[in-house]
Amino acid sequence: MRHSNGIRRAALATTAVTAVAAAVTGILPGTAMAASTTTSTPAPTCPASALQVSAWQAVHRPVGTGTGAAVVQFTNASRRTCVLKGHPTVAGAGNGSPAHNTPLKVTPTGRAATVTVRPHGKAWVKLTFVQVQGEADGYCVSGKDPVTYPTMVIGLPHSGKHQVALNDGVWAECDNKVTVTPVSAVKPS
Repeated sequence: MRHSNGIRRAALATTAVTAVAAAVTGILPGTAMAASTTTSTPAPTCPASALQVSAWQAVHRPVGTGTGAAVVQFTNASRRTCVLKGHPTVAGAGNGSPAHNTPLKVTPTGRAATVTVRPHGKAWVKLTFVQVQGEADGYCVSGKDPVTYPTMVIGLPHSGKHQVALNDGVWAECDNKVTVTPVSAVKPS
């Protein structure tokens, strides 16, 4: 009989613990407790209107006399945090107009990751072109004529297309080809 008293005491203790837990949590015994659904809403993709775009010749670029490589900076000019992701599209803007552009063949490098850009924050891509060689008008190793553009149209997935001039010259390239990095939170050189 001692054995049954021990079982009865254990059952009473379990019932007491359950009642205390129910009183503390507000959950009645026998009801299921819902899992926490507290999740943060991810930031939206940056709209084109939120971005200010600027570009300059990269410090590290192929040997030659053309642009070679450029860094394109995207600044979040809005009051909201947003995200950028992916590799850009690139087109030379003929006659300075995005409507008369020449799409370049883009070769993406690196893995794209989502970059969170806070208000006034920045993100970057690096564009590396087939370099113009020689002096004066220059030449292309391929035998094609070099091309210069006053502006380029840089497109970002879900974030619009942006017409941008270099702050230190014109865009000069060969073969209408460009290698691009994905959007990055780290400024390339």
